[in-house]
Amino acid sequence: MTADIPVIAIIGISIIIAIYFGKIARKAGLPSLIGYMILGTIMGTSVLSLITENSLNHLQFITDIALGFVAFTIGSELNLRTLKSLGKGIVLIILAESFAAFFLVTSAVYLLSGDLPMALIFGALAPASAPAGTVAVIQEYKAKGTLTKALYAVVGFDDGLAVIIFGFSAALAARLLRAESSEVSVGLISSIMEPIKELGFSLGAGTILGFFFSALARKLRPLSELPALIFGFIALSIGLCIWLNLSLILTNLMLGFVLANTTSIRSARSIVGQLRDYMPLLFILFFFLAGAHLKISALPALGLLGIVYMMARVVGLMGGAWLGAVAGKSESKIRKYLGLGILSQAGVAIGLSLMVRQMFAEIGSPHALEIGAMVITTITATSIIFEIIGPIMAKIALKKAGEIPDD
Repeated sequence: MTADIPVIAIIGISIIIAIYFGKIARKAGLPSLIGYMILGTIMGTSVLSLITENSLNHLQFITDIALGFVAFTIGSELNLRTLKSLGKGIVLIILAESFAAFFLVTSAVYLLSGDLPMALIFGALAPASAPAGTVAVIQEYKAKGTLTKALYAVVGFDDGLAVIIFGFSAALAARLLRAESSEVSVGLISSIMEPIKELGFSLGAGTILGFFFSALARKLRPLSELPALIFGFIALSIGLCIWLNLSLILTNLMLGFVLANTTSIRSARSIVGQLRDYMPLLFILFFFLAGAHLKISALPALGLLGIVYMMARVVGLMGGAWLGAVAGKSESKIRKYLGLGILSQAGVAIGLSLMVRQMFAEIGSPHALEIGAMVITTITATSIIFEIIGPIMAKIALKKAGEIPDD
């Protein structure tokens, strides 16, 4: 029986098959990760159930490790000298796309439902992105150029802003719901301070670990031992994040960011280059497990609310990125194509929606429980679509910008 097959054996078989699913996706003109996700969906709980929900919970550490490496890779590309060459447009793009998505989704959902607390929550979830898909496409197609650098910066830092926006909005929505049920509300200031503290401690922990890592990495010989050192620091960082409830993405991003800005560009690239042979395996595991988590049964529950959310989020992100790039006088290809590369949404948004459900369950009113259930269902369904179209759009953006070399 399939239940008797060790999970590690199923994972091994899946990796082997996923290699060829990735090749099929490439032949179809799609990023390989789409093939990995399709195989994961087939073998996961949606179709064959060869990997059960319980197994996925036990394998969560693999997803965390892969996401830690993705965040570290993003940070290692964010050299301040390079960012400075991109101009103030990067900061304006991050601010504009995040707040445009928030305000547009909040307005659209409110006009549809007339429910302000629910509109605030959906608006707060809209800016959150999934950097793994964008980074996987960049690395698979060996993209290089100013748009590539800008994408690294935007998908790396906009999650930090998304967490802050979520903190404010969730606190305000909870306050409105408690007022409806005549409960004594928690102070607004104390509620919104939690995500700000999480952000600060995450950046601080990543910075401290980054200085220790950089000092050791610069002196370590032979270079073949560097992957082990990097793995050790990323694993330590992930463990601290789980223990102290910090942001895994921001902490590991800062780990790479400190490396990029305390060593020469050549040395940093030499250190990170030691990971080049390992990243394809991590991407296979990450996107295979992401596919296994997908609940295809959630798609019929998408409904009008989900469609409005998706459309408003796409327009907000793309329109905001364009406005920020124009205001910052970024070059033409960044203005035209950056918005296409930041549409992915998965882990962070689903994690925040689970927090909403927990927060609103504590309020306990029928309205709060209804919003909590609707948010988790809708975000799960829309994330399936965004996780598929996001990497495809990122590839199109990089190709149109001329930053993917011809095969």
